[in-house]
Amino acid sequence: MNAPATTERALTPVDRLKSVMNAESVQQQFKNCLAENSSLFVASIIDLFASDTYLQKCDPKLVVMECLKAATLKLPINKSLGFAYVVPYKDVPQFQIGYRGLIQLAMRSGIYRIINADVVLDGELLGVSKLTGEVNLDGQAKSGEIIGYFAHIETTNGFKKTMYMSKADVAAHGAKYSKSYAKESSPWKKNFDQMATKTVLRLLLGKYGQLSVEMATAMESDDDQSLSPTAQLEADTSAHANQEIIDIESGEILPQDNPRMQDILVVGAEDRPGF
Repeated sequence: MNAPATTERALTPVDRLKSVMNAESVQQQFKNCLAENSSLFVASIIDLFASDTYLQKCDPKLVVMECLKAATLKLPINKSLGFAYVVPYKDVPQFQIGYRGLIQLAMRSGIYRIINADVVLDGELLGVSKLTGEVNLDGQAKSGEIIGYFAHIETTNGFKKTMYMSKADVAAHGAKYSKSYAKESSPWKKNFDQMATKTVLRLLLGKYGQLSVEMATAMESDDDQSLSPTAQLEADTSAHANQEIIDIESGEILPQDNPRMQDILVVGAEDRPGF
């Protein structure tokens, strides 16, 4: 009676993944996304899983689910290509869009006339205008040392914007928001420059860009919290919102402990428009 359970335990992680992949319902989902290219994508999932001992500690069914996110976006998951990754975090696989994947989705949208992102070498950065946000990268590189990263977008209707972040700022941002940042299996460890470049581009697109439905879906599916628009908005709100209390009648800025605060806070909500 215990033979099936024993056999299941005896299967290697790769065999368990293949068993999941062979299910007709799973095969159909990938065919729906990729049509005739589904077999090649399925083979790449097996190659990815077989080459990553950290990923093999995860539930194969969850790995397939995360790979399906990449398939839905038609992004290959080969690590060397940098379009998309499936990264284990505490033995739970997580989909992460890569730098090239983000560029690919932006190009598909037809919204952007120019989209560019790259490293900034020592000597190239001449300044950033606090007023306009313009970044001057016309300096001559003094060495091959990477000091930061930039992203630049121009839409078909003429809007343009550039963002720059120093290497230290990107590292601090990733350490604060990315759940997989410190993991040995994280792309941050093996492809820091690509992840850093993607971070700047992602933040620029999330803050100033126009997002197609596909781009918005990819950003929300991305489990790299350092790049999540929702997480970034929450962090910005927490850091900057409600720092000053203004008396609407007088326009006076009140400190948090002002006795008049209580009178302001207890004004009947039913008397205010929209309540």
